[in-house]
Amino acid sequence: MLELYRLPGCPYCAKAERKLDELELEYETHNVPPFRFLRSEVKSVSGQSGVPVLVDPEHGIEGMAESDDIVAHLENTYA
Repeated sequence: MLELYRLPGCPYCAKAERKLDELELEYETHNVPPFRFLRSEVKSVSGQSGVPVLVDPEHGIEGMAESDDIVAHLENTYA
């Protein structure tokens, strides 16, 4: 199952979520703390503390950051 690490109110996270919803994909969300220094969970997945971060184990994606990269991956893989 796809997973998305996100921060509520983050426009970049919303962009990734819109694409997931547009493609009618099932995914689990993980809300992260607003302060980067508290984001140990997302850092352990992606190596950095920014969001959004996508995990797509079926396609070998363990922690893809950057909303544009996430959208491109979703379009290329699931559209």
